[in-house]
Amino acid sequence: MVRRMFRMETGVDKERRDLLRKRLWDTNTQASPVLRALRGTPGEHGVPLHVWVLDAEGTLAGGLVGHTWATWLHVTYLWVDDRFRGAGLGSRLLASAETTARTEHGCRGSRLETWDFQAPEFYRRHGYDVVCVIPDYPPGVTEYTMTKRLG
Repeated sequence: MVRRMFRMETGVDKERRDLLRKRLWDTNTQASPVLRALRGTPGEHGVPLHVWVLDAEGTLAGGLVGHTWATWLHVTYLWVDDRFRGAGLGSRLLASAETTARTEHGCRGSRLETWDFQAPEFYRRHGYDVVCVIPDYPPGVTEYTMTKRLG
């Protein structure tokens, strides 16, 4: 039996981080035919998808920030100014992003994360299903990962 000695370190190291990312990328590419097929194609990298709503003065009233990748829309942020909540802006932002993702990027699904005090019921009303629940993340809060099949 061969015994090896290792030294473990902590601390931020951008060079090692980049090396680790490259090695993981290479390992994943070798292990997954789906990822291998994406490499070198336009679909290899995520494409930003942003939708904005401005009020009559041109001030930000709401927005959705996400990206598309591998036939999925990932909604990162969706926000509507308190003054305009209940007017359907959130629904319009989400529908616009989903339509753009489906028609312009070939997306077949959408995913997002939301906390219990944010909008899980809003997303359920728009056809999203909970696929993961992480209680106490952060402490006292529940995080939901939700997905939806795009028609």
